[in-house]
Amino acid sequence: QVQLVESGGGLVQPGGSLRLSCAASGSIFSIYAIAWYRQAPGKPREFVASINIGGNTNYTHSVEGRFTISRDNNKNTVNLQMNSLKPEDTAVYYCNNRDYPHAWGQGTQVTVSS
Repeated sequence: QVQLVESGGGLVQPGGSLRLSCAASGSIFSIYAIAWYRQAPGKPREFVASINIGGNTNYTHSVEGRFTISRDNNKNTVNLQMNSLKPEDTAVYYCNNRDYPHAWGQGTQVTVSS
């Protein structure tokens, strides 16, 4: 059964960049659409971006123009390139099946601070 594992988080200054990776066991095409979510302390988990097997993407308004979601089919990964990071982007980032979420993993911490 396909599982997803997040990596790539870290501490960056405002305006900096990070590239997150969502690694899939088995075929990435076993999941129709994969999405990134984030959860800040004391706040609910929120949708960030998604991509389906046709390459169609969606973004929450607050990250449009700054974040880019993409797939690498050969490596079975979905990536999230995050540029021009802001303190409000600070959160734990998770990837999951957009339409049929499975159990949430550990996520990867992104901290944007000066």
